[in-house]
Amino acid sequence: MAKAKTRKVAKAARSTARKVSARKPAARKTTARKAPARKAPARKSAARKPAAKKAAKPRTRAALAKRPPQTFVASHLGAHSFVEGLRSYARYRELGIAAATHGLAQAHVVQFIPPCRPEEVSKLHFHDVDFQMVYVLKGWIKSEFAGEGAHVMREGSCWIQPPKVKHKVLDYSDDCEVLEIILPADFDTVELEK
Repeated sequence: MAKAKTRKVAKAARSTARKVSARKPAARKTTARKAPARKAPARKSAARKPAAKKAAKPRTRAALAKRPPQTFVASHLGAHSFVEGLRSYARYRELGIAAATHGLAQAHVVQFIPPCRPEEVSKLHFHDVDFQMVYVLKGWIKSEFAGEGAHVMREGSCWIQPPKVKHKVLDYSDDCEVLEIILPADFDTVELEK
């Protein structure tokens, strides 16, 4: 008799469950959808002026991708590695990067000639570049940058000079050497005062 009661209770429970489920809409299986990522609109700087068109310098990714492949290059320090260059108070050691990258970048070591003569070195100028990084290999150099003031950079110091930032060298140690990496390899330097 107890088994019969248990069966009736179980049957009644199943019947009730069917009635309840008939009243409720079936739960739908859904998969969470991610909204597509939206790109932020490009911001235009009010200070930026349209650049004059220059045909010789490929600056777009598509143009840079069309460059010939880069080649391997190694540069070793020798007795005659440093030569005269842009400034009379410095010697330059080209590292072969401009040729190996077909003008994409330039890298050179600048060796400053002692003693520092502020009347010669402290000329305000800027470089028309896309990127310029300087790393102090030996000694120290003191430079002044528009909007940033004067900074003394010592061995191991590194900085980026934004494109066309006005700057000048104020002083340097007798053993000062820096590594410069510049994009593109071909660029103009504009002196602003004599």
